[in-house]
Parts: sequence; C-alpha cells; structure tokens
Amino acid sequence: MIGRETEVKQLNRLYNSGKAELVAIYGRRRVGKTYLVDEVFEGRFTFRHAGLAPSEGEDSVNLRAQLDHFYKSLDFHGMPSCDKPETWADAFFLLEKHLQSIDDGSGSRQLLFIDELPWLDTPRSGFLRAFEGFWNTWGCHRKNLMVIVCGSANSWILDNLINNHGGLYNRVTYEIKLLPFTLGECEQFYEEADIAFSRYDMIQSYMIVGGIPYYMGYMDRELSLAQNIDRLFFEKKAVLSQEYDRLFSSVFTTPEKEKAIVRLLSARNAGFTRREIAGKLGISDGGNLSRHLNALVASDFIIKYVPFGFSKREEHYKLIDPFCLFYLHFMGSGDTMPATFWEQNISSPAINAWRGYAFENVCWNHIRQIKRALGIEGVISTESAWSKREDDEKGTQIDLLILRNDNVVNMCEIKYYSDDFEVDQAYYKTIFHRQELLRKNISRKSAIHSTLITTFGLKRNKYAGAFTNVLTMEELF
Repeated sequence: MIGRETEVKQLNRLYNSGKAELVAIYGRRRVGKTYLVDEVFEGRFTFRHAGLAPSEGEDSVNLRAQLDHFYKSLDFHGMPSCDKPETWADAFFLLEKHLQSIDDGSGSRQLLFIDELPWLDTPRSGFLRAFEGFWNTWGCHRKNLMVIVCGSANSWILDNLINNHGGLYNRVTYEIKLLPFTLGECEQFYEEADIAFSRYDMIQSYMIVGGIPYYMGYMDRELSLAQNIDRLFFEKKAVLSQEYDRLFSSVFTTPEKEKAIVRLLSARNAGFTRREIAGKLGISDGGNLSRHLNALVASDFIIKYVPFGFSKREEHYKLIDPFCLFYLHFMGSGDTMPATFWEQNISSPAINAWRGYAFENVCWNHIRQIKRALGIEGVISTESAWSKREDDEKGTQIDLLILRNDNVVNMCEIKYYSDDFEVDQAYYKTIFHRQELLRKNISRKSAIHSTLITTFGLKRNKYAGAFTNVLTMEELF
C-alpha cells in the first residue's frame, strides 16, 4: 500500500483496543477509503455491506431496494433464512441476533464494515434513528465489536455522525479523513506501477487528476503522459469523460447546485465571496447557499479563506480540486474535442497558460511541503492570496502569501516553466513594486522575503537577487 502509514497504524490499534469502537472514515470519492479498509482487514470481516448507489437521474434508491440488499448481505454472511426486514429497525435487529448467534464467547473481535453509509439514509427511511438504536442500545456495550462506516458524502458523515447533537452525540470513537496523495506519494505510486514519468510530468498529471489513486491507476505505462491524457479524457468513450457528472451525483443530493458554484469558482483563481456567488448565480444569500458551500468545503472541492487585507466578513471560496479545474477548463463547454487534443496542443499558448494557473493550485495543495523546504514547518502561519487595485497605484496580484508569527512574510511568486526561470529588468521592478505595496499593509516589525516557487530553478543574472528564497519542484515531493 502506498502511503497511509498513520491510518493503517490507527486502524490496527483500534482493532486491538479491547473495547467497542465506532470508526468513521470519509473523504473524496475515489480517494481509496474502501481499499484502505480492505487491505488492512483482509480476511477479518465478520459482516460487510455497501449501500446501493442511486442510478443516473435518481436522488436516492428506494427503501425496499436498500433493505433487500442488506438482507442479502446478512444471508451471504451466514444468517439463517427468515422474513425480510420491513424497516431499518428490523434490519439492525436481525444483524444483532446474527452477531450474537455466532459469538463464541471468547472475546474475539467482530468486525463490521458498512460502506457508503450515506446512501442508506434515503428520504423518510428512518435509517439514522435505527442505526442510533443499534449502536446505543446494543453495539456500544459489546467490547468485542468494531464497526467501521465509510462514505464519500463528507457533509453527511460530519453532520449526522461526527458532529451529531442528538442520540449519536460523541458516539464516534475515531474518525479518519482520508486525503488525496501528495506529490511524494504520487511518485511512489507511479514507481510501484512501473510508470516512468519525470517529476515534471508527475506535476502535470497532478494538475489533471490530483492525488486520486483511482484516476492514477488508469495510467498506461507504455504511453506518454500526453497519450494517457487523450486516452482518459478525449478519445471516444474515454474512461473518465463522464466522471465529473458521476462525481457530483454520487456525493451531493442536489448536484446541479454544487456544480453551478464550482463552475463559477473555476473562473477566478482567487475565488469569490459568498455575496458575489449569490449575485452571480442569482440565488438567495441564505441557509441553502450555506449548505451547498459547506458541503463543497467538507468534500475538499473548495476551501474557505480570508484574502490578505480583507475582513473576516469577506471570506472567499476558492476551487482547489485539480480534476474539477481541469475538466471545466478543457471539457466543461460541452464542445466535442479531437481524440488527440492534448498531443496536438501540448505546447499551445492555451495549455501553457492553464499550466501556470494549475501550478499555483498544486502549490496551494502542498503548503506543508513548501513550509518544510523553507525551514519553517514548525512556525504557525496563515496562507492567503492578495490582489490590490487603487486609483493612485498600479494594480498588483500575489499568488501566495505565507504570513508567519515570527514576523516574516513570504511573498511567493509561482512560475511553472520548462527551464530555469529568468528575471529581467521589467520583472525585477515588478517584484519590488509588489514588495512596496505589501509593506504598506503589514506590521512595521515584519520582514518580507520574496520567494520564487518554480519547476527547475532560477537563472543567475544581475536581477536574480530579487528573490530571497528559491524553491524548485523537487521540494514539493
């Protein structure tokens, strides 16, 4: 298994804890939640079940179908034949009876795995109350019982289990939020699969599929990165050409609302305030918008941050999911693209411009690695973008600001370049102009460190001194 060392260690610790455990694992669709549980607990499951996914165009699967499917799982795991459950309360009662009947009294662990739990909670099904009754009345008192629940609908897991204020309050004994691979883990994945990508190409693959193992698993070792991209996205019946719609339909109950917000956020790298989002989409700035935004944040499609110099009431929402950014930039228009679009346009101005913006997003997703390279991993900091335009001053935009509590501000310029980056006289002046504008807006006791984050490095010339720190792509791995 690539990465996941901490998660594997914790799951094994919980398995051997000698007490009842209710573990919630959540994370973005295709990030590897089920794979993690399968690999750690292979051959140790007492009972496992996965909720039925809604079909295309459906909001949910009807209660009868979910109950019938649960009954079949019980039957598969050895429960004697009986009447099918009519309610979720009946279903969990059958599960309790079955687990008691096969418990030999030795205290050996009984491991239950219920995958895609949110899909079971269909409208007016009573699922959550029944699950609450199962755990509070019976499960939490069984020292040999471990229940693992999984779901891609992060907001459902958070609202109904982890942050539940009713009968399941504080009942989850451990939570794991499974994150996409970092670039370093992506490199391990490709090496294990014997795929010979350079780090330059690995960063480009991250710009497209992020650190999602499921998508990376489609890469063909016999093809170049460009050929792989065409095969996955642009060829006729390409395997990931419909993934964007499937992704939203499987995670959100109102996918068109979330897709409209994501499409809007893809138009501006720095993002929008919620007031701007409401105005541009023509919707009310109320509770429903909060619900959609919170669901997108919980699912790691977007982040919420306060741009430097703004008040907390002007929080911005920024799209950070690489797959969504790529899809909307090149496929979201609905136009038919040639089957070899990427190979034909690999050096085009349009793709080069996109790489520049996408590399900024890669850096936003690797703040920890950037701080480690700067030697400030232990320093408390906040990260932000900054843009400023005033009548009497030239406008400026800073890709990334790292505001540190040791009185230093890293003003980061992010450049995706096919060679060493070269500073000319005009750019040298631009850097110092940005420094002067920034200096007017920070504490007088703070120092500004101009920081270049680029692919290969900085060409040494008389203007190279514009940067205090230079980080290359190597430090992102």
